[in-house]
Amino acid sequence: MSTATRAEWMITAQACFRRNFPLVTFYATLGEDAIAYGLNESGVTHLVTSIELLESKLKSVLPQIPKLKHVIYVDQKKVSAEGYPAGLSLYSMEAVRELGARPENMKPQPSDLAVVMYTSGSTGRPKGVMIIHSNLIAGMTGQCERIPGLGPNDTYIAYLPLAHVLEMTAEISCVTYGCRIGYSSPQTLSDQSTKIKKGSKGDCTVLRPTLMAAVPEIMDRINKNVMSKVQEMSYIQRTLFTLGYKYKLEQIKRGYDAPLCNALLFRKVKKLLGGQVRMMLSGGAPLSPVTQRFMNVCFCCPVGQGYGLTETCGAGTITEVVDISTGRVGAPLICCEIRLRDWAEGGYTSKDKPNPRGEVLIGGPNVTQGYYRSDGNDQDFFVDDNGQRWFCTGDIGEVYPDGCLQIVDRKKDLVKLQAGEYVSLGKVESALKNCALIDNICAYANSDQNYVISFVVPNQKKLTELAKQRGIVGTWEEICTHPDMERVVLGEIKEVAVNSKSFKLQRFEIPVKVHLSPEPWTPETGLVTDAFKLKRKELKNHYLHHIERMYGGK
Repeated sequence: MSTATRAEWMITAQACFRRNFPLVTFYATLGEDAIAYGLNESGVTHLVTSIELLESKLKSVLPQIPKLKHVIYVDQKKVSAEGYPAGLSLYSMEAVRELGARPENMKPQPSDLAVVMYTSGSTGRPKGVMIIHSNLIAGMTGQCERIPGLGPNDTYIAYLPLAHVLEMTAEISCVTYGCRIGYSSPQTLSDQSTKIKKGSKGDCTVLRPTLMAAVPEIMDRINKNVMSKVQEMSYIQRTLFTLGYKYKLEQIKRGYDAPLCNALLFRKVKKLLGGQVRMMLSGGAPLSPVTQRFMNVCFCCPVGQGYGLTETCGAGTITEVVDISTGRVGAPLICCEIRLRDWAEGGYTSKDKPNPRGEVLIGGPNVTQGYYRSDGNDQDFFVDDNGQRWFCTGDIGEVYPDGCLQIVDRKKDLVKLQAGEYVSLGKVESALKNCALIDNICAYANSDQNYVISFVVPNQKKLTELAKQRGIVGTWEEICTHPDMERVVLGEIKEVAVNSKSFKLQRFEIPVKVHLSPEPWTPETGLVTDAFKLKRKELKNHYLHHIERMYGGK
């Protein structure tokens, strides 16, 4: 299954589950080599995709997939067999439906393989995570228990990649509970989205969803769009908005609401997502407290944070609707247990004060069966004396007295500087993402150096305005490479780092040098995953020349 999020994807998945055919999923943004590797490793015989992906990405690699016999494309157009390998049959989904033969339902057993989900991962080759039917049921049972009143009155807007465990389990849950699903895309979500014609309505406005899942990157984008609109208001409007925002924020922190502010100030903002959203769920990466509070205030709905991995079928923790704290990911779901394992080298142990900290291990029936054809390379999975499967996440967590978890670090994100201080790159990025001049940031440190550097995708509108004020004119690329603009962004970074209340950065954690990237990082560029997590290895290789420059080399 290699196609974007659409109804045909879910119809195909349900058909495979019903007939007990294992479903193999790939992100539409995976590179050609990675897709060829996965198709061959899993021995795929039938491929379902879109014409666009078939023509642009798959056609060139099909001769390398000897076991593939049938390709089904989900669009209405007809595809000519010319240029495709001999012996490969091409069908439209309509043609498959017209064939009409319906084999007997092969009811799957709980232990049968349901999905091999290839993750782009933040490092190396894609890995196929083996998810059995009982893993799916366990994971979704845990997730749905945290969404009160889930049922036929709900409408869910689907736009995240369906080959991602968060979206796949969310949509199967909607089908189970009788919720409506409306299919969208990140480029058509709101009236202001890039592929919506001026004056036309976005998908949220038309569909008016009640439930929505989002990755922090999308929420950060919504936050910045709304706040830039606020800056364009008249002085009086802007002052009213700011006063109302601060007042409602105080009320939310106390566990109350502000109905008058909702009616007078936030009704218009709420309509950006259709006006009916009653709950949003964020997953895939840490959500900054600033963005979480912004969504609470302006969209008048709770924002739940979830924590889970493909390896745990998307389930781990989700915050309760009544939990008004920020930065935490909630308590364990009913389908699993969580324990912390000391990581003395990184300075995280169960004896830490005020709360125990350590590597997060997730155990339970939602923990998947390991990686496809891993040849014993599944050292992150283990079975305990009671027969329960566990997965070692590599994330560092802190457990609060009320049983809620906060992710505070990641083993792979920790770098030891020359003088012996540990720097958490993820923490640095989370603190600095709140800077108005920054759309995206990657912190980097070398163990043989004593300072941190960073690559930044700047906000084009704001940086261009600052450049004009300084008399710097030119193309976007020329503005980004101008030394003065690097100094401006660095100054802003230092100011945000010093004043950040949510993340206390030490002096040695604040980036000393910066490179401004004129190109945004998207899954298509291969520099971030489909959930917009940074691919550190790829980013390092991409900016190697600039790393050498910033560390005093060439």
